[in-house]
Amino acid sequence: MKKICIAPRLPAFIVIAMSCVMFATSAMAGTSDIKAANNQVAIQIVSTNVDYTETGNGRLGTTVGKLDTETGGVPGYALSLSVMKDVWLGNDYFAAEYDHASGNTSYTGMPITGGVFGSLAGSSGATLDNYRVRYGKGFTLDHEFMLTPYAELGNHQWDRNVNYGEHYAHDYYGAGVLGQYSPVSRLVFSANALYGKTLGSFITVNGGGGQNGFSGNLGNSTLYKIGIAADYAFAENLHGNVGVDYVTFNYGISAIYPLGGGFVGWQPDSTTHYTLVKLGIGYAF
Repeated sequence: MKKICIAPRLPAFIVIAMSCVMFATSAMAGTSDIKAANNQVAIQIVSTNVDYTETGNGRLGTTVGKLDTETGGVPGYALSLSVMKDVWLGNDYFAAEYDHASGNTSYTGMPITGGVFGSLAGSSGATLDNYRVRYGKGFTLDHEFMLTPYAELGNHQWDRNVNYGEHYAHDYYGAGVLGQYSPVSRLVFSANALYGKTLGSFITVNGGGGQNGFSGNLGNSTLYKIGIAADYAFAENLHGNVGVDYVTFNYGISAIYPLGGGFVGWQPDSTTHYTLVKLGIGYAF
């Protein structure tokens, strides 16, 4: 008679439980690196590439087309804090960042009284300040990916050293999503995109040379922001990071203001593109 050996079988609920534990352990290992990257304070050196263009529409007999541009890299620094903890919804995400840049751009334009674009060229001082805060909630897609929708509020300031000095500013609000991927231990790649609106846009033009200055509102616009970054944990608390952010928005035409000396002043339509390259270190907590 042929013997038949039957291997003992584990109860089904034990097999299921063991599978869940194995999956949870794998997911925890991947998401722990992402959460570590999201719980740190960091400082970065920053280079902000400015690409600004003013465009005339023939108002008051002025030039139609490109009026002036400012381009070039402006060095600076950034400070940031991000936290991902279970506070209300689970994986609650908070972030705050400030960046400052100061330097010079290349100016190309024309005299204030009119002329041909390109007839004036030189170096122009520029100081940029940006503030932003975020709140979102992270969703774990699998053991390597996390997706975090968020809301963002921010403020932008630009001191432009043309003529006798100009100051631009606006607030903005928007909604975005942060995607994060941890392919191997200690390394996290991030990508984010935001769609927003500017509000409270205004300009202050300093007086000088016998002309009065003025302050006025500018038209608001849609704001777009995209970015990519990488974070690597050299040690449990010491992280290195690098990233690139791109931001674009417009300023609309202003009202007309008397400047004195027979001139009137106004701000034409403009388009701004910023590209920020960041490199820094962080302390994870």
